Parts: sequence; structure tokens; C-alpha cells
Amino acid sequence: MTAPAALELRRLTVSYGARPVLWDVDASFPTGALSAIVGPNGAGKSTLLKAALGLIPSDAGQALVDGQPIGAVRERIAYVPQRDAVDWDFPITVREVVEMGRYPRAGWFRRVPRGDAAIVDDCLARVGMSAYAGRQIGQLSGGQRQRVFIARALAQEAPLLLMDEPFAGVDARTEASILRLLGELRDEGRAVVVVHHDLGTVRGAFDHVLLLNVRAIAQGPVAEVLTPQTLARAYGAAAGALAGPDADDAEALSWAG
Repeated sequence: MTAPAALELRRLTVSYGARPVLWDVDASFPTGALSAIVGPNGAGKSTLLKAALGLIPSDAGQALVDGQPIGAVRERIAYVPQRDAVDWDFPITVREVVEMGRYPRAGWFRRVPRGDAAIVDDCLARVGMSAYAGRQIGQLSGGQRQRVFIARALAQEAPLLLMDEPFAGVDARTEASILRLLGELRDEGRAVVVVHHDLGTVRGAFDHVLLLNVRAIAQGPVAEVLTPQTLARAYGAAAGALAGPDADDAEALSWAG
């Protein structure tokens, strides 16, 4: 028997008022793969993650993790939201943020056990933030903030990691270090699903991709999905014509439109 997908979406539909944001989306993200969700502005990429997690209501459809309804296995999922969804003025330290990843196991109203504290230490080290453990999160740079929330997700030790635009506002060096870490998680057998917009990065670093524009345009191995034909369907004719060696230019045109 084929193992169930790490995350499967069945006929997911979301609308804001009378406007459909996602329409009848079927998608499947494999275990042990680094997967991207790409598409133009307004394609519903972030909405897809939030609806799958139940953070916003859906009109129809279902999300499954390892073949089970997501509500029954929520502890198997770690989620990294967009940076603008976080209150950076909240009086909490870097270490305390990462410790939150252990709360489902340690409980919300008692100290993090010694074993969990070691896990927190390791997660801070993996993202290069050990030296900042006592700093208030609002004092960090954009890239540092992103690494802290990735460390919190790592602390959950969840087999499925969902990330919404983790590279937004970070420099090239931070992006490269995050990509290396995500590759390590993939090699450890975890499933990583990332909302992203840079087609060049997706081509160079990802295994699997969902091309989305309200509907699911195409999905599967990156080389099979990001073709001129499918990109034209998602982004418009200019993107399709430029796909290939000038794919980054195609992306720029799609955003400009």
C-alpha cells in the first residue's frame, strides 16, 4: 500500500464574501520532501495554509495529515506564520518563544523540564540564535526573528512543518542558511511545505511544488510542473514565455502585473 501523504487537501474552497480565494483545490504534499506553494499575488497561497490548519473557516473541503483529519493530529504539525502576524512588542525573550514549542508536552502552567530545556538549547543552536536567548524578540533583525520562529517549530519535533513566506525580508545569507536547515529536516524524513514566490529558489532547492492561482494549476516534481505552459496558466503569457533561463524575470513581470 502507498503511504498517505504528509498533508492532503481535498476540494478545499474558501471565499471572502462573494469572492472565491480558493476553489475546489486538491493537493498532496509527500513525506520526506521539501515542497513549495507558488503562484501570483492573490493566488490564495497563505490562505491555503491557514484554511488547512483551521485558522480561518473554509466553505468546503478537508485537510488530512497522514490520512487523518487534521484536528485529530494537530500535535504532528508545526506552523511558522508570516512575520507581520506576530506582535514583536510583546515582552518575551527569544528562549521563551522557543520554549513555547514544548508546551504541548510540558503543559502550559509548569516549568519546562530539564530534558525539554536541552531540546530548546539544541533548536537555538541549529538556527544560530544561542547567543540571543535572553534578548527580547522586538530587538532582533528580520532574519533573526524568522530564525527564532523556526526554532520554535523545531522544538515541537513535529513531522510536518508548514511555513508561510519564511524568506520575506531576510538577506541572502539568512535565506541560504534557512534553506540548508530545511534540507536537513527533509533528509531526516520530515515533510516541509513552504509558501514562496521566487521560482529560481524553488527550482534550485525544492523537490515538489504546487502551482496555485485560486485553483490548483499543477503539482508534482519541480522540473515537471514549472514549465512555460503551466507558468503561463498561472501567471499569464509573459511569465510562460520567459520561463526557463529567464524565470526570475518572469516572476518579476508576474508581480508587476
